[in-house]
Parts: sequence; structure tokens; C-alpha cells
Amino acid sequence: MKIPCFCIIALFLRPIVASAGGVMPAPADNLRLNAPIESWDDAIPLGNGLMGGLLWGAGNTIRLSLDRGDLWDERTHGEKDWWKTNPWTKAAAGGDPWDKYYNGVTPTKLPGGRLEIRMPTGKNAARFELNLASAEGRVEFGDGSSLSAFYSAEKPIVLVRIPGVPEALDLLPAGAGKEGNAGPSSGGAVSKLGYPAPQRGGEGAAKWFVQDGVDGFQYCVCVETKAVGNDTLLALAITSSNDFKPKHSPGESLRLARARCAAAITAGYDAMLAPHAAWWRGFWGESAVNLPEASLQRYYRFARYLYGAGSRQGAPPIPLQGVWTADNGGLPPWKGDYHNDLNTQMTYIAYQGAGNFESGRSYLDYLTKLTPVFREFARDFYQTPGLSTPGVMSLGGQPLGGWGQYAMSPTMTAWNAHIFYLHWRYTGDDAFLRDRARPWCEEAGKCLAALLKPGPDGRLALPFSSSPEIHNNSNRAWLVPNSNYDLMCMKMLFLALVEMADATGDAAAAAKWAKLADGLGPFHATPDGELMMDSKETLNESHRHLSNLMAIYPFNLITTEGGENDRRMIRASVAKWDGLGTSQWCGYSWAWMSCLRARVGDAEAALRHYDVFVRAFVTRNGFHVNGDQTRSGYSSMTYRPFTLEGNFIAMQSVHEMLLQSWSPTPGKLDTGIIRLFPATAWRWHDVSFTDLRAEGGHRVSAKRAKNATVWFRITAGKDGMVRLRDNFGGRSPRWTPAGITVKKSGDIYEITLQRGQSAEAVFDQPPSLPPAPPDAAEPIATGK
Repeated sequence: MKIPCFCIIALFLRPIVASAGGVMPAPADNLRLNAPIESWDDAIPLGNGLMGGLLWGAGNTIRLSLDRGDLWDERTHGEKDWWKTNPWTKAAAGGDPWDKYYNGVTPTKLPGGRLEIRMPTGKNAARFELNLASAEGRVEFGDGSSLSAFYSAEKPIVLVRIPGVPEALDLLPAGAGKEGNAGPSSGGAVSKLGYPAPQRGGEGAAKWFVQDGVDGFQYCVCVETKAVGNDTLLALAITSSNDFKPKHSPGESLRLARARCAAAITAGYDAMLAPHAAWWRGFWGESAVNLPEASLQRYYRFARYLYGAGSRQGAPPIPLQGVWTADNGGLPPWKGDYHNDLNTQMTYIAYQGAGNFESGRSYLDYLTKLTPVFREFARDFYQTPGLSTPGVMSLGGQPLGGWGQYAMSPTMTAWNAHIFYLHWRYTGDDAFLRDRARPWCEEAGKCLAALLKPGPDGRLALPFSSSPEIHNNSNRAWLVPNSNYDLMCMKMLFLALVEMADATGDAAAAAKWAKLADGLGPFHATPDGELMMDSKETLNESHRHLSNLMAIYPFNLITTEGGENDRRMIRASVAKWDGLGTSQWCGYSWAWMSCLRARVGDAEAALRHYDVFVRAFVTRNGFHVNGDQTRSGYSSMTYRPFTLEGNFIAMQSVHEMLLQSWSPTPGKLDTGIIRLFPATAWRWHDVSFTDLRAEGGHRVSAKRAKNATVWFRITAGKDGMVRLRDNFGGRSPRWTPAGITVKKSGDIYEITLQRGQSAEAVFDQPPSLPPAPPDAAEPIATGK
């Protein structure tokens, strides 16, 4: 299977135009770590979407772990095209016939190697820093000098400025060098794949290695240095045969890498830094959040930074570890793959609210580009028309197997379709809806519709069903169709398609999808409203995946404004989860629950869950890890491997606390309702945000003082009515400019604006701070 070609050149020619309102990160927001950093996963992460690096080290040795997003070995484990001879109908026999295909070495993401810079004896690292505003890494030495590095946002190149002259520069292929975290092991990484030894070379001030893979795949890592005054300037490039699609000739990877390094060396550090810094000003300029707690503010900024460093249009989207593949002598955990049972979807849950749409287009473009592959998978595995994304897949879209109840489940595709839906809702882009979102989502819907058949009760049901990842991959994991998870995924997709069809004037299609959504029947719930796993089983154990709560979040099918039955289901289900405890939760579970509690208006619980996540489920540098690193009892799991989706769910939880704009009528085309500070906890007395996005493409800014909204501005993303919830405690807004049309209907302000036009309002300052509620979230002390 071929890896999809990405438009690498286009990636580095596309500027970002900033809005007027965004605020750059302050020096206080920077990530600062005292030396030593002795593990790659505690390192300073740098990247430009295509390439990534981890800056770390101890003593006089500085390390830069190297990665590039399209370094993959796509060889199938097991018989060729095994999913064709082991289709979904095999589930009828029970068990899991697909797990074995995940047990091989390949397919897998590949690490790129490492650069080691050995400084003169006695010149030891004292501190490491990530400058968020300029996306520069810095190492401060004990003598006051510093090393700086950045991954250019304009060119596929890395620049490093080294004080003085290093004693040695070692370019280490993955799988060569020392053992453990001090260096890749001689028997690990790419040597496990049967590749030939890398071809090392050097000429003048340049050195390189070229690694041959399989099926003609090759990549090259090259560095070149030059003395500039009292410093040493180093340029580094990683090229691959993917740069030359459709054809790659021997020696081209090396020639291109050398040319890129030479051009960067000639331009110089400062000249290359200027357009890079301008790109990042545009990125940060899209929006800003200002939280009253420094540690939580820093974490939000860091999570958002990972979008800019890890996901760019024209480059591969973020897999489990992004462009920061493990540098521990082996291959990455979970193959560094694309898990579509929450990881990819939650990775792309927060860019919309921040307005960093280019980061999200990386994933949407990727899914679109692989449409032919996904059509083949639907045909070969499910025997249906339309398309389906494997639940676990390689960069090329190849199914990897694994726990088949989820890795081979068709409803994971509906969750991917949700990203198309949200992108449309948050941009208000009619062309994107017409040309991209609706066609892709309709093909996903065709596959699922073809699998549905009326059951004994007349409701449409899949032949097999599951709910991530309850009962792991035992026979018990096959639930009674439809599980609530599958039901929620399909109902969300069909109702989204109703909205899309209505928006494009296709009444017949809207009616068809509405009939399918209705034919699924209601969600499974106990008499008191608790959402079940399926029609027979309730959740009776602590669980990491909020799979039976998907209709509440992120799908918004059950809401606090949806009537008393909805509210009853929310109360009973949340109470059940609270009662089961968190012993089996992962880090992302805490962030996800924070989002959910914010969505249902439980401000104190939302902040409490976000706070625990930030304190207990991140490494030194901020990467999300599955286990409780403080061993404080927040989870029985304490293991370390990092995955990035938790970072972005946590970022989204801040958005949910500050601004919501969802529609209370899923499946009906409307503009949504803006809600300012809908779940902002009591202890956040003074908080503000600038140009966060609301559904409809609107930019919203607001300020809160003494726990009350005192100012806001809405800039319309398109012509028409903007709806705003009056949650202002009886205080009346004073609107500007004069002449704008504002009407009040119940508790909704209806503001008529033209695209780009703004409406502002101010309120009288609140006289005093209200008393704390009984359940006010207390700050979580570090390590507790």
C-alpha cells in the first residue's frame, strides 16, 4: 500500500493572516525545565507539522531527537490484504479474528534518528526553555551562553545556533549507538525491520546518513555547519522519497537534503527566523484566552502550541505521538498509528474554537485524499457501498487489526465525519460544505445505512455491536446491537446529514437521512434515565472511555435544553459515573469528563477535572500520559507512554468553560446560540478571551469581572442573525454601535449583522463578589 503524497512545498509557502485581536504568549507562559532532561518524552517539543524534534540532554551533551511525519513502513503483518479474506461477517462466530494482525512489527511509524551535540567539557546545560511566541527552543548553559533552535514554519529545515565550537556532532540513525535513553539501542528501531545498514557520508562541513527501507522507500538526514562570528550555525534536513512522488531516483534524497541545508546556512539564522516568527504571530493572533491561574493558563497555551508545531495543511495529520516519535531505542508504542476510536477525533476537537483551522485541515485533507482507499475497505470488509475508515490504521489508511470489536467497527467512521461537520459549523463555509463535508459524510452514511436491518422490534440495527473499550477484547465486548455507542454515532451522523442536505437545498436527501435517524429508535436508558451500554447491560465498573455518554459529549444529542427527559438522563448518567469512581481512568478520561461537565453547565466539576488532569496526567514537558504520574490515587494506572489526544481535549475543556454555541435542536438547521461563560467556575473571578470562534464562523470576545460578564464583542462570520443567550443575571447590556438591530425573544438576544460587522455591549460593574457555592472547586496542590 502506498503512502499518500502530501503537498510539502505548498505547506511552506502558505502564510497565516492574523486577526486583530489575538494576544501573543507572554514570557511567563513559556515552558521552562531545569537540566538535566534525561528522557526524550520530557523534552522540549519543536516542529513544523512535517518534521518534529525533541530537545533534551544532560551535562555537556545536548540531544535533538528527530522525526518526520511520513516516515512509515507499510508492510502488512500476516497475509496480504487479510481484511478481504477475514470480513466483518467473521464476527458471527464470536471472538476476535483480527487481533493477531496487530501483533507484528509492521506496519509502523519510524523514528528519524538523533543529533547529539557535545559541548566542551565543563559547559553544562542548566535550563531548557520553549519560547511559545516564536516556537524556539533554548538551552542555557551554566556560563550564561545559550543554544537556540527552531523548526522553520516557512521551509522544511531546522536551524540551530550553538555558542562557540562544539567538541563533536554525532548524527545517529535510529537503532545505532548506546542503550536506553542515552541512545538508541544497536538492536532496536529500524534494525528490527530488516533494513540494510544506513549509508553514512560526509563532505566538508556536511554529514549525513541515508536509510533504505522497503519498496523503494528511502529517507535521508543531513546536517551542515558554518562558523558565524563566535557561534556555530547548524542546519538540518530530513528528506524522503515522498518528496519526489510519483518517482524517486537514487541519490535524490541526499541531493535535496544537502541543497536545503546549504540554502539555510547561506541565509543565516536571523533571516530564516523572521518569516518563521511571522507565521507564529499569525497562528497566535487568531485568538487568545486569559485565565486567572498561571499554571492552567500555561497548559492551555502549551496544548494549543502543539497544533501549530504538529499539524499543518499539506503534512500528515497527528497520529498517537505526532511528530515526536519515541527515541528510546525501539519502535513507537502502539505503532505510532491512527486510532479512530477516540484518539484522532479528540486530537482534532479543539482547533475550531481557537480558530486555528489550518491545523484541522491537515486531518480533513488526509481523510479526503484517502477516500478511494476507504471505499475499497468498505467494499472488501463490510461488502457495502460508500466509505469506511478502519478503527486502527496506518498513514496509508491500511487497517492494522487489533481488538476487532473497535479496530474494525464501522461506526468509528461516523466519529470522523463529526470533524467535517464541526469544521463546517465553526467556519460557516458553504463551499466546504458543498464540496468536502457533505460528500464525504454521505459516503460514510451509505456504508452504515447498508449495514442496518430492521430487528425484531422494528428498529434498525447493525449485525454486530460494541462500545469502546468495555470488556477489552473478550467475547463480552460484543454487545447487543445497537450498543448506545453505535446508536449515538449513527444518529449523530444521520442528523448531521439532515442539516447538510437542508443547507444545500436537498429536501429529499434530508428526509431520507431523517428517516434513518428516526428508525434507530431512542437511546437505551434505565427507568431513572441512566444511559446503558446496550439494551440489557448497564455500566458497572470504572471505565476509561466515555462511550455510553457520547450523545451528551461530544455529539450534543442530549442537552440541558432538550427537555426534562434529556436532563434526567444527564443527571442519572453523571451520577452513575461519579459513583463508579476513577480507578480505571486514563488521563484523557479526566479531560473528556471536564468537557462533558462544562457542556451540561457543571462549572465546578469541569474545572476540578481539568485541574486534576493538568496536575497528575502529564510529563514534565506537558505531554499527556495515560497514568497518574503523581501516584495520588486519581487512577490505578500509573504507566507513562504519551499520546496527544489528552492535550487537545484539555484545551477544548477550557473553550467549553468560557464559550459555547451549540444548537439545542440537533438535525434542524439553525445558527446555534452563543453562551458567554456558561460553565466558568466560581474561583475564576476575572477571566477573558479574545476572538474564540462560535458556530457560524463568528468571532467572540468577552470579559468577566467579579464573576459577572462586563463586556463582550461579537463579529459576524456571515450575514444574518446571531443569537445570544441572556445569562447576565438581570443586568442589561448597553449596545454599540448605534443603529445595530437587536431584538429580545424570551431569554435570547437576536442581533442582525453583516459579515465582518461587530456588535459590542458593556454592563455595569458588579458591586461585589458573590459567595462561593458549596461545591466550589478548590485548587489541586501539585502531587496531591
